[in-house]
Amino acid sequence: MLAQNAAAFFQRRYGYTPLLVRAPGRVNLIGEHTDYNGGFVLPAAIDREIVFAVGLNGLNTIRLYSLDKDEAYDQPLGDGPVQPGQTLWANYLKGVVAQFQQRGVVVPGFDCMFGGNIPMGAGLSSSAAVECGLAFALDHLLHTNLSRLELARISQRAEHEFAGVQCGIMDQFAGLFGQADQVVRLDCRSLEYQYFPFDSAAYHLVLCNSGVKHSLASSEYNTRRQECEEGVAQLHRHYPEIKSLRDVTLPLLEAHRAELRPVVYRRCRYVVQENQRVAAACDYLVAGDMAAFGQQMYASHAGLRDDYAVSCPELDALVRIAESQPSVLGARMMGGGFGGCTINLIPAAAVAEFIATTTAAYQQQMGLSLETYQTTIVGGVSTLLPALASN
Repeated sequence: MLAQNAAAFFQRRYGYTPLLVRAPGRVNLIGEHTDYNGGFVLPAAIDREIVFAVGLNGLNTIRLYSLDKDEAYDQPLGDGPVQPGQTLWANYLKGVVAQFQQRGVVVPGFDCMFGGNIPMGAGLSSSAAVECGLAFALDHLLHTNLSRLELARISQRAEHEFAGVQCGIMDQFAGLFGQADQVVRLDCRSLEYQYFPFDSAAYHLVLCNSGVKHSLASSEYNTRRQECEEGVAQLHRHYPEIKSLRDVTLPLLEAHRAELRPVVYRRCRYVVQENQRVAAACDYLVAGDMAAFGQQMYASHAGLRDDYAVSCPELDALVRIAESQPSVLGARMMGGGFGGCTINLIPAAAVAEFIATTTAAYQQQMGLSLETYQTTIVGGVSTLLPALASN
C-alpha cells in the first residue's frame, strides 16, 4: 500500500512513472553504542520501512517531497556541491547527493518522493533508512554500480556531514545487508560480518515505544563518543596498540582506573562489557539457548542505564515491567537513548498477554499510553519495480 500510494502520488505530481525502492528500519538485538568504538553489534532489518519514488527529471533542480510531512523542498543544482540548509529533513537526502558528488559523480536533476511507517524518534533508524533508500535509488538511476558497503559508507557520511551526528555504520549496514529471518553480527572495525538464524515463528521481537522522543540523543551521543575517545587516548599512552575500546580488556581497564575520570571509566567499562555480551549472545543463538540470550539483553540495559547513562525513567519502567513477567526472556532499551523503544524477546504464544499486561502497567505506573510493534525480520534495501525511471 505504501508503494502504491507513493507511485500514484508521484505520477500525479510529476507526470511519469518512478523507480520504487523500499528501505527498512532496523532493530539491534544487542550491542548498543559499540559501533563507533570499533566493536560488535547484532542488528536485523525489520518490516517497518520507508518507500521512495524516484526519477530523473531532465531539469537542473532536485525536487524533494516528504509524504509524511506533506512538504516540498527544491534544491537548484549549481556549479558547486550541494550544501546543508535549514530544512532538516531535506538535509539527510542532500547529504547523500553531496557524497555522490564528492566521488566525482555528476548528479542530474531528479524527483524524490518518500514516506513510510517507521516511527520517528523511536530508535528504529528512520534517518538511516532515508539515506540508504536514496543512495540505493541513485545508484540504480545513475548506473554507478556501487557496492552495498559503499552505499552504507555514503549514507553514514551523509549523516555525519549534513545532520551533525557522528554515528557508527551499524544502522546503514543493517538496512542494506539485512536478510529475512537472520540477524547479522557486524565487526564495526573490520566490517566482517556473519549471519545467525533467528526463529521468528517461535520467538517474537516486540517493540514498546516509550512515547518519549529522544531529543537529547544527538548531543549526548557525541558527548559519549568524546568520553570514550578520552579513555582510549589515556590507555594508548601506555599501550600504543590500543586504537579503540575494542582493544581493551576489563582487567586492563581496571588497572588504569585511577588515571581516568570516573565518568570516562564508566563509559569505557560499559563498552568493553557490551562487546563481551554480543559474543556471548551469538554463542547462545548457535546453542538455541534463548533464555540465556535474553539475560544478556537485561544485562545490556543495566549497563546502558547505570554506566553509559543514556536511559530514562520511561525506558527503565518498561524493562522492569518486562522483567516482572516470567514469559519474557529479555528486554532492553534500544537505540541512542533518552527515549524511543525497548526491544523484548518473547515466545510467540505469550505475545498477546505481554502486550496487554505491559500496556496496562505502563499506564498505571507512568500515566502514559503505550504503542507496541510486532516486527518481522526482513531483507535489506531493494527495488520494488525493475524499470529505471527518467523523464
